[in-house]
Order: sequence, then C-alpha cells, then structure tokens
Amino acid sequence: MKAAIWEAPNELRIGERPDPAPGPEDVVVRVGACGVCGTDLHIAAGDFAYTPFPHVPGHEFAGEVVAVGGDVRELRAGARVAVDPSLFCGRCSFCREGRGNLCKAWGATGDTEDGAFAEYVRVPARNAYALPDELSYRAGALVEPVSCAVRGMHRIVPRPGEAALIVGAGTMGLLLLQLVVRAGVARAAVLDTNPAKLPLAERLGATATATGIEALQGHAPDGFDFAIDATGAAPAIETAFGALRRGGRLLVFGVANADARISLSPFRIYNDEIVVLGSMAVLHSFGPALELVRSGAIDVDAMLTHAFALDAFGEAIENVRAGAGVKSQVLPNG
Repeated sequence: MKAAIWEAPNELRIGERPDPAPGPEDVVVRVGACGVCGTDLHIAAGDFAYTPFPHVPGHEFAGEVVAVGGDVRELRAGARVAVDPSLFCGRCSFCREGRGNLCKAWGATGDTEDGAFAEYVRVPARNAYALPDELSYRAGALVEPVSCAVRGMHRIVPRPGEAALIVGAGTMGLLLLQLVVRAGVARAAVLDTNPAKLPLAERLGATATATGIEALQGHAPDGFDFAIDATGAAPAIETAFGALRRGGRLLVFGVANADARISLSPFRIYNDEIVVLGSMAVLHSFGPALELVRSGAIDVDAMLTHAFALDAFGEAIENVRAGAGVKSQVLPNG
C-alpha cells in the first residue's frame, strides 16, 4: 500500500509499506479521510517523544472496514467507521482507575503505531465506531478532534451564564468555542493574534473577538469565569491566566513543547483560589463526540476547509504549519 512515511524527523517519503493484516481482535480500515493535527507537526519535527521512526502518522480518521480478525463479532467488511486512536494497556493503575488517557504505556494509532496517512490501517475493533450513513468520511475524521474538545469540557465544566475566554482560533479553539456556547455560557470571547481567523469565530458564536487581551477587558469587567488556551504557547497561557476573575478556572488544552515553561503567580492561585487544569487527549468522549457531529451541534462545513491527495501530504503539513484555513485533511484513496 501507499503511505506517507517519516523516515526520520523532517525526512518525508511517500512510498510503499506492507499491507496490514488484522490480528484476532483487529480490523483493517480502508482510509477515507484523515485530518492533519498540530501533533502531526510535533511528530514531523521529532518533538513528540512517543513516536518511533520510521513512522506513518495520522490519528484523526474514518473509513471502510475491509478485513476483520477471527475474534471480531461486532463488525463486518463493508462497515463504515470512525476510529478512536487511543491505545491503553488496560492493566496499569491509571487504566484500572478508568483514566486510560494517563496510561503508563500510553499509545495511539498514528502517534506510537503506524497510522492513517496511508491507504489502509490496522486498528483494534473495539476502537471503531459505526459511522452513520448521513456522515461523510471527512465528517467522520473530524470526530477525533471533537472528542478531545469534549474531554476538555469534562475537565472545565462550563456553567450556564458564565463568561468564557478561548485563546486561539484554530481548529481546536473553534471546536471548544462551539461546545462552550452550546453549554450555555453568557459570553464567549475569542482571542487570536491573526485577525483573519476572527470572523469565523464570530459566525460560530463568539460574543467578542480581539487580537489583544486589552480589547476584551470591557467584555468581562471582573475577569472571565474560565479561560481555555488552545495554542500551547507559553505567553498565551499566561495571558489566559491573567484574564481570570477571582475564583476562575484555567484549562491548559493546547499542546506545548515538553520543555516549555510558564510563569504564574502562586500567590494569586492561592489568594484568588484559581484552578489550573490540564486535558489530555481522549477519555470517555469519542462516542459523545460522534453524537455531537451527527446531530449537527458542530458546524462541520465551517471546519473542513482543505483536502489533499496522499501524494500531497507534504503540502498538507505546510498548509497547517502556515495556519491556512481551519481543518486540513488527506484523502488517501481519492
């Protein structure tokens, strides 16, 4: 089969890999669409410590089941599926506590195992969710990033009537915006240094947008009840922290480099009872995300802006690196 292969960091080859065969509890999926994520940029640069090389990336995907393992009963060839890429060991203390996203042997299809920027990919059958007929493979591939945003909602727990700040108007910031608006916040401000991204945020429900935090001070005079950083940039996280009211909550959602550091006032965390939270990948959130996409709660058409052939995977990476559009996807089989 044809695949996009990182032979080493920043060393890309579009070439052949052996066709995958299912293990007893696996299925093989013919990939219909696979999204490009910020994590894929970290993998490309060699900054994602979990990834071995050579490596086929791609963890946001949907497609058609073409082969099933001997112990699989719930799926048949021809089934249309969206796939949760999470690979948890099921045995460590975190998995036994129901916190598989913190698994000591954490893995994910496309991150630690070969992924879906390829014509075919092998996945555990338990990770494949039936894709409703009314959803395209491109919509199905959007379920994984929505599931990460749902996990973020489980962590920050928006309350009706609150004032929210989203820092970053990329794919994840816009998905989070749609979810907090749906949760009933009274005000939802979006901050991004690129003014070209702000009109779409307004269309998706932002009550105020700006390129600098000073312009939003009048929108929440006492500060925001909660803020979510969707950039992973240290200065943006610090800005989000500074915009909180007393008793506020900060969700660090964006993926920073492992060696990044931020400066927060411990006195203010103590004195203002500020809560600082993280949100890691997917946990008990893929099924709900699929339902949100199916129900129309997520504006899929607004999110899907670019599609590339597998041979143009390098162009897709550069498109995301340049911040063009919203979600870029690769269609490995046309």
